[in-house]
Amino acid sequence: MTESSNETGIMPTEEAFYFVVAEENEDERVDKLLGMLMDSLSRSYIQKLLSQGGIRVNGEGVKASYRVKPEDHIEVKLPPASIPNIAAENIPLDILYEDKDVIVVNKPKGMVVHPAPGHYSGTLVNALLFHCKENLSGINGVLRPGIVHRIDRDTTGSVIACKNDRAHSRIAEQLKEHSIVRRYHAIVHGVLKDEEGVIHTLIGRHPSQRKKMAVRMDGGKDAITHYRVLRHMDKYTYVECALETGRTHQIRVHMAHIGHPLLGDTVYGPKSSAFSLEGQTLHAKILGFRHPTTEEYIETDAPLPEYFLKLLDKL
Repeated sequence: MTESSNETGIMPTEEAFYFVVAEENEDERVDKLLGMLMDSLSRSYIQKLLSQGGIRVNGEGVKASYRVKPEDHIEVKLPPASIPNIAAENIPLDILYEDKDVIVVNKPKGMVVHPAPGHYSGTLVNALLFHCKENLSGINGVLRPGIVHRIDRDTTGSVIACKNDRAHSRIAEQLKEHSIVRRYHAIVHGVLKDEEGVIHTLIGRHPSQRKKMAVRMDGGKDAITHYRVLRHMDKYTYVECALETGRTHQIRVHMAHIGHPLLGDTVYGPKSSAFSLEGQTLHAKILGFRHPTTEEYIETDAPLPEYFLKLLDKL
């Protein structure tokens, strides 16, 4: 699959994306395929675009159920998007730590961190606006109030948000200098031969699939992941991955790079997901940081989600 144009985001004008279907994607539903390639758009939003003629295959309008063929040319036109008023929503939060400066929440699977096209409600930001009222930092603008970092929609676990600009600046500085402790738990394909190791590469945008990241020989940013085995299983391994840097999709890209993609990751691993999983088995378990006011070291531990525990028992 190849693609051109810019990344999906909040746009003042119409923006177009172009894809050419590869052989490996033959017979995939067009809405499902675009959902994987343009992961900031929801499946329902893509289906709406299809029904409105905003997505064309070989110059023709198609239904969401259309099965793509190799060399099909897909054009996606996103309409002009104005920045909406982001509503506070009474969505329950699993709060791991909170005070007047910061809040750490255990994000569930399927929740987007901040609003984007197709995801203007039900996000972590909508929930934080209700819970924190006016007490969120404004450094990242109206779409991302309080948000210092993000994790993927299907990744669960710890996310820190800041309630004022001073706290935001100090936490962001810790992220920049790589002093925040971030340890993730994951289940990967295959049996790792080493009990622990370090993966050190450059990571940048995939040269042809712009929604994916990739290990690059040049043109990427330094990326370091430390891993250790927690449990060996028959065909899989339960691991802990500690981030020294925090590049987009870093753990997913690095584990795939060494031949052990995350279970459930249909972007960087097998195209079909075993055990009817929805997305990668990745959980942001430990988050440690210096408090922006007191300088005290704070560490939170997000319990593994139920689906993850059941999967470990099954495996």
